[in-house]
Amino acid sequence: MSRRKQPRPTPPSAALSGGERHASWRGKHGPKPARSGAQSGGDVYLYGFHAVLAALANPERSPERLLLTRNAEAELVRQGVNLPISPEIIDADTLGAMLPAGAVHQGIALRASALPDLDVFDACEGAKRVVVLDQVTDPHNFGAILRSAAVFGAEALVTTERNSPALGGVLAKAASGGLEKVKIARIANLVRAIEQLKELGFEVIGLDGEGEMSLPEMMLSPRVALVLGAEGAGLRRLTREHCDLLARLPAAGDMKSLNVSNAAAVALYELFRRQGS
Repeated sequence: MSRRKQPRPTPPSAALSGGERHASWRGKHGPKPARSGAQSGGDVYLYGFHAVLAALANPERSPERLLLTRNAEAELVRQGVNLPISPEIIDADTLGAMLPAGAVHQGIALRASALPDLDVFDACEGAKRVVVLDQVTDPHNFGAILRSAAVFGAEALVTTERNSPALGGVLAKAASGGLEKVKIARIANLVRAIEQLKELGFEVIGLDGEGEMSLPEMMLSPRVALVLGAEGAGLRRLTREHCDLLARLPAAGDMKSLNVSNAAAVALYELFRRQGS
């Protein structure tokens, strides 16, 4: 049984309706930042079947240009996919030259509008599980974490505007559709975002190899925000200090650390197993 801090009192905003609570939040924390398409990687192509089809199905996106090879077009016909935009048919070499070197595009690419800018309240109100990333910079790891979040029912992800990758093609391919299914808030100050999550009723658990207890041993609150640190460096000092609890993953032998995306998958599975859908 874990030793826990005294539970926080329910914030006054919990007694308000959604609209009143939102207005109260705005009055305290100020307006959302202005939209910025560049921060969401809106000026690059998404590629690969999972990433592109998920973006085409996302009502928050507006498709602008869809590129297909003949083989990809035939595959979409075979799947019975109804496209919301007329595609341009090009050859694979031409498509490959438009994308990052080595991109596994599967003959399909899409330019679409950026995802909407969300703050912590917009992304996390009503969520049960949230992922918080403390300067995870690698787009492959970030995308893999989004994929795990979507699989294991984390509805939102909070990350920093600086020292995090663009929400573009490389990340979307690694996320395999998860980029379109998990709400993302990009914020300027992570410590402030953690405090906002607490005000929304989340227990904030930092994943750290030196945590006093393993995650499976902990009693969990109904709403959990799981905080993961950067590759190698882990959680920053201020981030650690503002978490409610620090948890570690159980491990056998001398090897006790995992790549951040693998650690996220294990921890999110444990939360899903304990809390359900």
